[in-house]
Amino acid sequence: MSTISTYLQISRDLSKWQAITAKKPEVSLATKYFKDNIGKAKSADDLVNNPRLFNYAMTAFGLGDRLYAKGLMKKVLQGGVADSHSLANKLNNSNILDFAKAFDFDALGQSTTQSSTLVSTVVGRYTENALETDQAQNNPGVELALHFKQAAPNVKSIYSILGDKKLLTVVQTALGISPLTSAQPIDTQYRLLKAKLNLADFQDPKKLDAFISRFAATYDMNNGDPTSGASASNASNAILLGAAMAGNGVMGIDQSLFQQAASLKTGSFYA
Repeated sequence: MSTISTYLQISRDLSKWQAITAKKPEVSLATKYFKDNIGKAKSADDLVNNPRLFNYAMTAFGLGDRLYAKGLMKKVLQGGVADSHSLANKLNNSNILDFAKAFDFDALGQSTTQSSTLVSTVVGRYTENALETDQAQNNPGVELALHFKQAAPNVKSIYSILGDKKLLTVVQTALGISPLTSAQPIDTQYRLLKAKLNLADFQDPKKLDAFISRFAATYDMNNGDPTSGASASNASNAILLGAAMAGNGVMGIDQSLFQQAASLKTGSFYA
């Protein structure tokens, strides 16, 4: 199945797929431990120094690759989010900021982890992350699309995209930007994306799906077998689907996409 067809199959019945993921032994076991023990974490120290709780919480917020940074994350939690100059705000990373907002020991003290809302939020995010990881084993593009679907509507700054490898990969792929640009100075990357993106569009479900469709089409063309008729057909269909979703004035859907789709159908795109 193509990236777009798999993504649509899951996103249209996301609650069912999340329920299936939540029942997987390794997920349900980790979730049970978190629910049973998170209330015992009365401070940032308690959370960071419990490997199973810290791993679960960090993974839930897309920070599983930063488990080594215990000292940094402890300072993030201790600094809170109320002060615009706090570490959580200065890092310009939406995942870290969301993590600090959820576990706001600075503002809420020992009652932070007593909230049922906190527990349900973290468990939901952990399950979503597990679903994305499962899909990555078959098609990394589906993982990226699902992650973008969940995270992009909450992005308020271009710097947040630059600080999230998955979000950045989707944007670069959809817009045809070389990943080599990531080696450029951060301000140069910012100006490049600022000129091409309107972040407010990601809060419109129709425009968001159109952008993801463009990503999926480009991802399949970049990673599929160019000699395969099925691959070309899937990519062409994804392009046209994205254009159909877009309507008028949607970012990233232009006449060149229709030209790409037409050339795919005639076999000339890869010539």
